Amino acid sequence: MRNVSFIHRDDAGYRVSFPDFPGCVSVGDTVDDAVRRGGEALAFHVNGLRNDGESLPAPRSIDAIKADPDLAEWRRGADFVLIPLLLDRGSSRRVNISLDRGLLEAIDDEARQRRMTRSAFLATAARHEIEGT
Repeated sequence: MRNVSFIHRDDAGYRVSFPDFPGCVSVGDTVDDAVRRGGEALAFHVNGLRNDGESLPAPRSIDAIKADPDLAEWRRGADFVLIPLLLDRGSSRRVNISLDRGLLEAIDDEARQRRMTRSAFLATAARHEIEGT
């Protein structure tokens, strides 16, 4: 799930905020840093809401955010960034997937070189891919 965020530039760098999650903000020296920290802030914020028993708003599209007159001032001068929500649930789940044999061998070789398990390597690669898009 990706959430619309606003990114503003100011004297201190870049500030990311989430119109569907008021109060959830992050900052960074660069756009990439602010977006990465924005993902971390979003996950922390959502975990806090869940721990408090609050329901989560359904993520709105950029078009819905643009059409919301209550956000006109907030979005002024902002760029839009879609930030994925990646929650760590604290436990792993066994899954069965199918991969090309050559790809699996390459995964195992790379995982071994990095002193990782296949599962850890695949989880890291998936997280990197999701966060990077």
